[in-house]
Amino acid sequence: MRRRILLIAVLTAVVLLCMGCKNASRTQGRTITDMKGRNIVLSGDVTRVVALTAADCEIIYAIGAEDAVVGRGEYCDYPEAALSLPTVQSGAETNIEQIVALNPQVVFMDTMNQSVEQIQQLEAAGIQVVVSDAVDLEGVYESISVIGKVLSREGEAAEVIDGMKQSFQELSDKAAACSDEPTVYFEISSLKNGLWTAGKGTFMDEAASLLHAKNVFADITGWAGISEEQVIQRDPGFIVTTDRYSGTEPTPEQEIAGRAGWGNIRAVKDGHILNLSDDSLVRPGPRLADGVKQLYDFLYAGRQ
Repeated sequence: MRRRILLIAVLTAVVLLCMGCKNASRTQGRTITDMKGRNIVLSGDVTRVVALTAADCEIIYAIGAEDAVVGRGEYCDYPEAALSLPTVQSGAETNIEQIVALNPQVVFMDTMNQSVEQIQQLEAAGIQVVVSDAVDLEGVYESISVIGKVLSREGEAAEVIDGMKQSFQELSDKAAACSDEPTVYFEISSLKNGLWTAGKGTFMDEAASLLHAKNVFADITGWAGISEEQVIQRDPGFIVTTDRYSGTEPTPEQEIAGRAGWGNIRAVKDGHILNLSDDSLVRPGPRLADGVKQLYDFLYAGRQ
């Protein structure tokens, strides 16, 4: 009997010690490193966040943490459920007062559209800022992982990443069975706004590579402005535009096909122009898997 009582006492002490360690850990907080190498100390569970960046918003929903979102940037338009959230100004016009009024613990933002001054203002208001900086696929995976850690959804984040990688591998294997290497031009900004494309080191260029296609601007690094003459000279077999259709004529495909001097480009002559305007191929988030699937269908439909 005494041995049993002693054993129960020892087990109880161990349990209490473990509970004490957990409580101490919660008191001390946990540290997350964002994609700019900034250490963010979180004192407890994060249950109130604002996502200024569309891709970050999509990631939060994809890992099942949407209940934590109390506000979104005005360009966070997917999934549809996000449209019911309070909207705040983002980018160069970020409204700090609007964000503070929503009382978030954490604000997610990227480096492309936000500024250091905005980060400082939010932190001065007692709000932690987590910065994403996804340019290539590895960056996308890291962004998903970081957001998963912040929202205590590490397992769900890992599942999303694994699903993306599996989808990419399957599409890559199917594309490898085709005999030729299609050439593609990505137009991420239309002529009226100044032509921009995706070059080496971007996830769009990687999308072409994993599908065994050649990005005709792979010799340019990052997102870059280009000229009409460069596109015409490189004569892509396929053109992908991400321009939004306003509902008035001409459509983005028609506008490209009707440009002066573009009529002899192979993609225009063959009618190989795709308007991929659902943002799946331009946002560094989980829907890249959908965008790459659409790109595969466009490049290889009927060619296997």
